[in-house]
Amino acid sequence: MTLRMAALGIDHRHIFGQAGNMIAAGAEFAAWWTARPTNVEAGFVKRFPDVPKRDKAEILADPSIELILISAIPAERAALAIEAMRAGKDVMVDKPGCVTLTELADLRRVQQETGRIWSIDFSERFEVPAVTRAAELVAEGAIGRVVQTLGQGPHRLNRQLRPDWFFDRAQYGGILADIASHQIDQFLFFTGAQQPRVVAAHVANHANPESPGLQDFGEILLRSEAAHGYVRVDWFTPDALPTWGDGRLTILGTEGYIELRKYVDVARSDATDHLFLVNGSRCEHIDARDAGLPYFPRLIDDIRTRGETAMPQAHAFTVMELALQAQAMAEAEA
Repeated sequence: MTLRMAALGIDHRHIFGQAGNMIAAGAEFAAWWTARPTNVEAGFVKRFPDVPKRDKAEILADPSIELILISAIPAERAALAIEAMRAGKDVMVDKPGCVTLTELADLRRVQQETGRIWSIDFSERFEVPAVTRAAELVAEGAIGRVVQTLGQGPHRLNRQLRPDWFFDRAQYGGILADIASHQIDQFLFFTGAQQPRVVAAHVANHANPESPGLQDFGEILLRSEAAHGYVRVDWFTPDALPTWGDGRLTILGTEGYIELRKYVDVARSDATDHLFLVNGSRCEHIDARDAGLPYFPRLIDDIRTRGETAMPQAHAFTVMELALQAQAMAEAEA
């Protein structure tokens, strides 16, 4: 039977990747709802013209809808996810999955009470084929044991296109809770960290004094029992770059390293998914655009089997716990 899904909240354009990739994996997009008109609604309706808008209560009461996608304002995501889980639905939420530790505690409790899946679509891993190929290489032992990740998440501000909530710290959660959750996810995934902790964290507003609620720079130092991680995120992507950000990930192993230039290879290629592998016998560039996006079909399978192949439930909670701890640490020191 085809999995049917619906969206609650389309305030962020990440809903396009969430819905589009689930459709590509075989799901049916059955309905959507939003609390308010949004700046992505016109594009959303154009992209999904045959998907009807319905009342939230009607969507949650529909037993044929099994999965709820959430890309609402970040401060609203936890409440929507809790409402969906209590209605018997599994949930895929855009990052950040929540913006406070209180919300995270509530999500943990309701997920345990209901047994539903609460999954976060970390698009900088799950929607990037180069990361799929890197994971395969690491699993094959191509670079030995991973001892460090270095994640960079620069973004273009596009101030004129941003809604008011984007500049409101209470609404978006802070730059580390928001963007840096991607890099924390990748650190945990590639290092297999069992006892991760935040060693240091910093946020700043360097270039946008007219928007005091915006944090345009952030960094985190992570450590576990056997690995280290560094994260840098910002809103400083220059206009000349042909994409929204030069996102990169370096994975250091005991026998080599992998560098991912996910969205562009600056001044060389506008193509995506560049992977560079260096070890004892190989020094090469790999075009990883055809490596696939297994998260989405795996999530469909997990909904059917109640498995955890797309992402372990504990992983989603740990990522957000670390991101929120880093956010709090950084703001306490600011």
